[in-house]
Amino acid sequence: MTSDLRADCSNCFALCCVALPFTASADFAVTKNAGTPCRNLLADHRCGIHADLRPKGFPGCTVFDCFGAGQKVSQTTFAGIGWRDASAPDRRRMFDTFTIMLHLHELLWYLAQARTLAPARSLHAPLSAAYEQVEAITLSSSDTLLAVDVPAHRKDVNELLLKASELTRATVKGKKLDRRGADLMGAKLKGAALAGANLRSAYLIAADLRRADLRLADVIGADFRDADLRGANLSDALFLTQSQVNAARGDAATKIPDSVHRPAHWSSAAGE
Repeated sequence: MTSDLRADCSNCFALCCVALPFTASADFAVTKNAGTPCRNLLADHRCGIHADLRPKGFPGCTVFDCFGAGQKVSQTTFAGIGWRDASAPDRRRMFDTFTIMLHLHELLWYLAQARTLAPARSLHAPLSAAYEQVEAITLSSSDTLLAVDVPAHRKDVNELLLKASELTRATVKGKKLDRRGADLMGAKLKGAALAGANLRSAYLIAADLRRADLRLADVIGADFRDADLRGANLSDALFLTQSQVNAARGDAATKIPDSVHRPAHWSSAAGE
């Protein structure tokens, strides 16, 4: 995965800490409106409690990933002029642009991964064309970005991703489970054979997936909040994102793709 699709907070004006809203819950200690700076945000755009976000009641912040949209808006779209600068354009325009860019960079992440799937080589050309088209839009002006029809682009990209997923999952022998959009909250799936499964948009909140086999399972949009992935094998799970990994619980025995890193809050030892 290219560095452009990885968050670089040092080159961002903390847009996620200002542009996005959150509600007091298990993920956030307080409620914050969109466009309002988080109370923990410092003058230099750093988080005042970054090292203690979880114990301070902000685990939701540790889960979020912008796919590199933050630095793109900060350094490319607005040429390094931050929302606090005297010469800054309308704040709302910058924040709204960030929201659009976030969706587009997520699409780029999925397309970039799809282009690496050998079984889907017949789709590599249209996947690359789609990637180049979306990338070109991300390099446009804020006016162009704010006029983008995100659902339309998502629909077109999703059709390609579905085909790439089907071709890749077809290489897994035997019957593949189809639980697309299924409610699997708290499900007992310890040791489950889910290789090649379709788990798109499945609700896996707090599911027990210890030692489950999720190789080549399509997990795009799956909700892994508080899912127990200790010892699970997601070494080549399709479209797994950093946000999904961050939201789950894992350990040293959990196998994940090279495209994501092991979260700091995961256990450093292998569990049961």
